[in-house]
Amino acid sequence: MTGRDGGALLDDPGASPAVILVRPQLAENIGAAARAMANGGLFHLRLVAPRDGWPQEKAWRAASGADRILDQAALFPDVSSAVADLHRVFATCPRPRHIIKPVLTARGAAAELQEITARFLRAGILFGPERAGLDAEDMARADSLIRYPVNPAFASLNLAQAVMIMAYEWRLAADPGPPPRALMTNETRIATKAELENFLTHLAAELDAAGFLRNPQKRPGMVRNIRHFFTRGEVTAQELATLHGIVTELSRGRRAHGRLEPGSEPGEEAGDGLTRKESAPYSARPLPGTWTEEGLRARRVLLRARPTGPTGKKGGRA
Repeated sequence: MTGRDGGALLDDPGASPAVILVRPQLAENIGAAARAMANGGLFHLRLVAPRDGWPQEKAWRAASGADRILDQAALFPDVSSAVADLHRVFATCPRPRHIIKPVLTARGAAAELQEITARFLRAGILFGPERAGLDAEDMARADSLIRYPVNPAFASLNLAQAVMIMAYEWRLAADPGPPPRALMTNETRIATKAELENFLTHLAAELDAAGFLRNPQKRPGMVRNIRHFFTRGEVTAQELATLHGIVTELSRGRRAHGRLEPGSEPGEEAGDGLTRKESAPYSARPLPGTWTEEGLRARRVLLRARPTGPTGKKGGRA
């Protein structure tokens, strides 16, 4: 079965998850994935760093009429930017190792995706490259993993087949009715991935300054573990604002050691709330300094002024 000449008359279904192909290798596979999406009622395609660039004419030939999906596909340089505006991210993973995340079947994931989109939240599904699938850094951006219950003796699906399974389950789960689960957010809302990334950048910079991430070999894995902790559920914007305040207040304790605060210049006094610099995206602010001249002078004064005990030795008991 094929689409009409010039492409099938596909309409944007509105609230549906984005299919995110991460570093796809062949244009034909991108086109076949778009064809699978059209069959299941998925419309939003995102491409992350296609190996051979984009657009590619071969993709349209393989799409069998799903031209509108390819015409409106969005191109991104990396996974982080591709999921920045989403609230929930799922990742297909045949063999999850050393990862503590919820693992769902395709049917279970489709049910959750229906519930998520019914609450007008944006969701996406990551599909990895044809040769090796998603790597650890890609899966660290996901909240939940999807594993297909295929034959363990021959677990081999091509990219379009993997997309077709999710498209079919999405179509099957499209049953109107009240959502079985809802999160009461009151005046706040579910944070986007960009907001979460902003906080994690803030946290990692402060942990670097505090020396917690001082082992360069272990640092990437430690940062991923921290990321997994915050991506297991739906963090709200208000919760992230509170966490920003906590990290900022903890970092101010470093002034006793003469260290600069993030977003502050030497000699600048920090106010009681977030300053204009602190309210900006953390990645745009200068990194914390180490020892300043003022800090070294203050430390020398404090050491000279330490009280003495009855024995005349510094630090003695009264």
